[in-house]
Amino acid sequence: MGIADVNFVKGFIRMANDGWEQGWHERNGGNLSYRIKEEEVSEVKQFFHENDNWMDIGTEVPDLANEYFLVTGSGKYFRNVIIDPADSICIIKVDDTGTKYCILWGLENGGRPTSELPSHLMNHEVKKKVSDGRYRVIYHAHTTNIIALTFVLPLDEKIFTRELWEMATECPVVFPSGVGIVPWMVPGGRDIAIETSKIMEQYDVAVWAHHGLFAAGEDFDLTFGLAHTIEKSAEILVKVLSMTPNKLQTIQPDEFRRLAVDFGVTLPERFLYKK
Repeated sequence: MGIADVNFVKGFIRMANDGWEQGWHERNGGNLSYRIKEEEVSEVKQFFHENDNWMDIGTEVPDLANEYFLVTGSGKYFRNVIIDPADSICIIKVDDTGTKYCILWGLENGGRPTSELPSHLMNHEVKKKVSDGRYRVIYHAHTTNIIALTFVLPLDEKIFTRELWEMATECPVVFPSGVGIVPWMVPGGRDIAIETSKIMEQYDVAVWAHHGLFAAGEDFDLTFGLAHTIEKSAEILVKVLSMTPNKLQTIQPDEFRRLAVDFGVTLPERFLYKK
């Protein structure tokens, strides 16, 4: 059995390919990471090579010390992950200070983990803390309709959330805490990582203005499903806005409240009104 036959690696590869097939990963766009469980590390250790080449993460993540991650590579194409995973993705280990990492498997033809590694690891650290360790996936995708909406909607979490909730009844159930917004920032550095990690203390999704979605979840299915649901809602909203600036009818605040009761979710009251 090769490393690509291990269940969590198969799940990672499938999710990367699903995102490619949605059209969210042009060229080398987007990135994905997974915090590997201790028992899963034991499954793949036989494939690791010794590496004393520790590189700076570009930030500090002390609560992730000595943890292992499966990560897409910088400059690598999502469309190639399923074809040649050993060239496109890698497993890294964070050192005991939370400031450096080394590559233990993958990127066989050279390269480094995603340039968004500081954002991924800082947000893994936040979600690990606020979820008591349940959250393990961080996903960034160039979701077309969400990007389009960041040009025409106010960059306000209240407005974005309410507009997306209105587009499909399942939306408040799938992301009841709403979505956060990060105004445009240069990607790949510590600054955007810090701003996103603040949002991830409260939300599972950050909309990166003019750039896409940054989502977190417990596993591959939940995280991809979250991104997929939000992008589909955005697609519906783009179509509605292209037909008319004024909706004739929509879901009302009391109807959202009834939905919340029936599905056992809590919807923040501040999102139920647009003003």
